[in-house]
Amino acid sequence: MILRCSFEELSALTSSAGRLLDAHDEGGRVCAPPGVMATLELLLPELTGDLSIGTLAEQQRLEDALELVLDDARRRMDRLVIEQHPAAEDAVTAYFEYANILTVVDRLRKMGAEMRAIIELTTGRPADEETARTVTFPD
Repeated sequence: MILRCSFEELSALTSSAGRLLDAHDEGGRVCAPPGVMATLELLLPELTGDLSIGTLAEQQRLEDALELVLDDARRRMDRLVIEQHPAAEDAVTAYFEYANILTVVDRLRKMGAEMRAIIELTTGRPADEETARTVTFPD
């Protein structure tokens, strides 16, 4: 399945994910499972266009990683609004970054729900770890 992303969404994801990875590499404030950080590292070079997601397991890994990016973007936005002013340029930029990431995460969540429904419809049972890995979704 294809997760469509606009230029603005890709820019927001790239900048936020890059900040998280930099902070993690510097031993900073990022507390996340190693698998989530590994997914982010693999994702960063792919943020040049729409994303192809072939299995529910891939969707779940990507959702976990983007949830971390979304949470970090929200905290950054909150901090800038409080430190500066709601209309300050940095705060407004942080809002748009957060909003763009939120819309991608929302579409990704809906994609996961659709994948789970298709798995249940085709297998006659709810998605489990095995079907999440083995049932594929073409682009």
